[in-house]
Amino acid sequence: MEVKIGLAKTAKYATGVCGDSCDIAERPHGGISAIIADGQGNGLAAHHTSSWVVNKAVSLISDGARDGAVARAVHDYLYAMKDKKVSCTLTVLSADLDTETLVISRNSNCPVIVKTEDYETVYDEDVSPIGVNRHMKPLMYEIPLTPGLVVVSYTDGIEHAGRKRTGKCADFEKILEIVRKNGPEDAAYIAKSIMDYALSLDQEKASDDMTVVVMGITEGSPNEPKIEQLEVTYPY
Repeated sequence: MEVKIGLAKTAKYATGVCGDSCDIAERPHGGISAIIADGQGNGLAAHHTSSWVVNKAVSLISDGARDGAVARAVHDYLYAMKDKKVSCTLTVLSADLDTETLVISRNSNCPVIVKTEDYETVYDEDVSPIGVNRHMKPLMYEIPLTPGLVVVSYTDGIEHAGRKRTGKCADFEKILEIVRKNGPEDAAYIAKSIMDYALSLDQEKASDDMTVVVMGITEGSPNEPKIEQLEVTYPY
């Protein structure tokens, strides 16, 4: 099997610096994790918070910490460092080859969409962000790693797109439609399509930082050698 990851991110219009951060970590027992964080506010202060959270999570995952423990540890650091005055959402999507499962750790007010060849589900239960509530704990979900699996996560800039201009937020059914029409091999296309939809609602001037991460599991190629690939576009 192969893991495909697509990422699309943009800053709030005219701010220059995105308050969201995202990174990828290789797991020491096999697999890969995508970490997405949204710092409180916008601009450089939010970026410093989210970047610090993501970097700390990457370090802990690389050291072998389990995802639930990662979320708790990062929360404890942020809680102490910012004196429980700054919040940050955190979502970790992990293809864990050690357990052969897709593990989702969620501390975000935005949903996580899961589509397989057999079913579709949305994880959207209320949960606290990290950094402010002493007894925070993440919501954890575990799904078998099977070809055809697609998982989508995004920050609230996507969810609230269009609200400042029309009074209406993004239509969740349209986001679902994008996911339904595409497979795991289209992870990058799904991420870009959701981003394009959100930006269209804001008339191409994002009213908040926006990030979309998509993870897909495909059959992969049996041919050797197995080659890991990463493609990045960084506008400036």
